[in-house]
Amino acid sequence: MKEAANLKWERLDKLNTGLTLTEKLHPYVVFLPSEEKEKILSAIFGSKAAVDLLRFALRQGVSKNIYQRDLFKKLNYSNKTIIENLKSLTKLGVLNEDMEKNEREGRIIWIKVYQLTDAGKWFALLLAEEKELSEKEKAEILQSLFRTYVKMTKGLAEEIGINKKMLEDIFKEEMK
Repeated sequence: MKEAANLKWERLDKLNTGLTLTEKLHPYVVFLPSEEKEKILSAIFGSKAAVDLLRFALRQGVSKNIYQRDLFKKLNYSNKTIIENLKSLTKLGVLNEDMEKNEREGRIIWIKVYQLTDAGKWFALLLAEEKELSEKEKAEILQSLFRTYVKMTKGLAEEIGINKKMLEDIFKEEMK
């Protein structure tokens, strides 16, 4: 079994060695949990409201809190539609939900707050135009993407019996 997998990878390597891209590609990759990928993609890209919610998160900064009240004000959807999308995206791990304690007019109130998860940031970034991102955000994205990719590649290599040294050699060659 490992021999067949190695042969498949060798063929892929031969195909990719001379590959040159003639067009500029969108530079982002999204890692999906295999069991939930169809639900996640459908929840996000099957709903204009979910896409607009991610675009909202991009405009304000992918690491900033998302408040329901801001979504109600800025997005042209019913409160019910926004809440349903927030619940769905939270359940699928695209958003984290939390409560924030605020004081208003001498009273303490709790406000529901959302934040993009790492996976949620990747989805939001699929919608981003490169010019919308600061150099700092681009650097953070690249570092995060590279770290995740290396971890996943290492795990896959171990799973199918590929020598990590070969991957290290490829990395060194490409970084010259």
